[in-house]
This record gives sequence, C-alpha cells and structure tokens, in this order.
Amino acid sequence: MSFRLLLTMALLGGCGGVQAFDYSGTKTLVAVTRDGARTAIGRVEFMPQPQGGAAFKVSVDPAVMRDHFLSMREFKCLPAEVEISCFVPYPYASPARVKPGDLAWLEHHLLFFFKQPRDYGAKLWNGMVFQLREEGAALVGEPQAIDLNRLGVPPDRPDQPLYSPTDRDDFAPGARWITQIRIEKP
Repeated sequence: MSFRLLLTMALLGGCGGVQAFDYSGTKTLVAVTRDGARTAIGRVEFMPQPQGGAAFKVSVDPAVMRDHFLSMREFKCLPAEVEISCFVPYPYASPARVKPGDLAWLEHHLLFFFKQPRDYGAKLWNGMVFQLREEGAALVGEPQAIDLNRLGVPPDRPDQPLYSPTDRDDFAPGARWITQIRIEKP
C-alpha cells in the first residue's frame, strides 16, 4: 500500500481507529478518585433490544461498596478519609434503556450522595449524578450536583428522567472525591 493510502485509512479509522462503545454484555463500573485511583465498584449489564438500544441493569459490588446505616436506611458507600460517596438506587420504575446519544436513564441509575466522614446521617441535598458521554470504547461520567430529596415524591411522568439538565449544576474540577465514573470492558 502507498503511504498516502495508509495515511487516509488511519485518518478515517480504517487502521485500528477508535472503537465505539458496545452496548451489549457486562461492563465494569469504575470510580476514579481525586488521587488517581481506579476502583471497580460494580458492573452494568447491557442487553440489546429488538426495537433498538439496550436495556441495562446496574449492580454494585458489596465487597467494595461497604454498608453504612445512615438516616435509618442502609446505603452502599465507597469510604475514604476525605469523603464518603454512597450509591442511591433509583427508587421508581423506569424504562432502564439507553441508546447512543441518550444515556439519561443510565445516569439516573448511577445516583450518589457525598458526606464528610465525621457527619452523621445521609445528606441527600448533596446528591450527585454523573453526566455520561461516549469516549471511545467507554462511557465516562463527570459528577454534577443534584438534590436527591426530590426522590421523595414519585415523578409525574415515570417515562421521563426526573433530573433534566436544568436541575443539575457542575462541580468545580476536583471538588468531589469521585471525579469520574467509567463504564468499560472488564
């Protein structure tokens, strides 16, 4: 092959270009923390659907996400000296489906709150949702602030995600202990 043809193929992705995220099978759910550590905290199982897109199921690893009894309820939390991050399962029926460019329901199944280790109880106003985007063969989420107290009232429209972009605020870079959530091949 000529150099020009090889260069063209490389630029167009024909020679080992960047892979797109595969919405099928079981992927690892990884928390990236401010110190650069990567901790596998669970998994996401994607099941392609005949009508397009994929159904999904999120599960956290109880060996990593430790039990914390807060505000009369048990939460699975990733402890750290700086900040405790606790997983909050979405409590209502939802479509639990995604497709490229539409990851809102998966974001709603990756809700967390944060608290200081010395604080007592769950701080639901300190909620986090991870805004996901495709990045090659992974889904990458950046934390955004939300008020999880809104989960106390069932949504009027269970077919629409509860937290719209206008209900979210960006954190300053590095403000949270979990700086990123990644969904990637095991």
